[in-house]
Amino acid sequence: MFEYFRENGFAVLGDALSPTEVAEINRDAERLCRGEYGAIDTDRPLTGTESTDDLLRQFLCIHYPHKVSDVAMQAMKNPRVVAALTGLIGPNVKAMQSMLFIKSESKPGQAWHQDEYFIPTRDRSLTAAWIALDDATVENGCLWALPGSHRPGVLYPAREQTDPRFDCTTEAYDFPYRDEDAVALEVPAGAAVIFNGYLLHRSLQNSGRHGYRRALVNHYMSAESLLPWKQPAEGTHMAAADYRDIVLVAGRDPYRHKGLQDLSRPHSRRDKDGGCDR
Repeated sequence: MFEYFRENGFAVLGDALSPTEVAEINRDAERLCRGEYGAIDTDRPLTGTESTDDLLRQFLCIHYPHKVSDVAMQAMKNPRVVAALTGLIGPNVKAMQSMLFIKSESKPGQAWHQDEYFIPTRDRSLTAAWIALDDATVENGCLWALPGSHRPGVLYPAREQTDPRFDCTTEAYDFPYRDEDAVALEVPAGAAVIFNGYLLHRSLQNSGRHGYRRALVNHYMSAESLLPWKQPAEGTHMAAADYRDIVLVAGRDPYRHKGLQDLSRPHSRRDKDGGCDR
């Protein structure tokens, strides 16, 4: 797995979660959307009487579910995933973000992008674990990746886009790869796609024929490195900025003397159906 990952920038970890664990996360996703863990904003007001399908179709992606969901937190610390991460990153690994994608019929995907563009780890250790909660297929909007695009270690420019196939995120461009070079990462529910933060990847719309394409995505990096993710406090140099709303999943935290902060709360990412929240 490790050699394949280093060459291609991604690898599939089969059976990262058991069917029981997948079912628990999907059940908890409904509770999260119903507001049982606190209100989550949506494009349309909820009455509290929606069917499960009508409820879930209101959401495209909820950020930071691990903040309120015990099963999402357990998935972030999943032993099989963490074992793969320590082999790729090193003995000390921290997580800084989780995202729960609820991609129902006709919901958009995301244009070509690199996670490192949004989460600056500096040291190229950023690694995602994209855990399928339904069988992910081309028809329902699985991931696509450009193999080897992580190797140059270059962050390509990004621009606004209005393609109806994608949500409101920007798209990377001016890179030396073609769409025809991409491979579809079709994986069964419970499998995890592990990929590097510099890897160019995207997803397309759910075709609308086969229900949901749900996924839980967690982001990790080396605990040895600072994370200058947010604007530093006044008087703090950018070189010393360090986002401390993290979860240590393996080893030790060299910066534990700084303490931890509770900065992020679960919130919904808007899609093109509800207007772009740029």
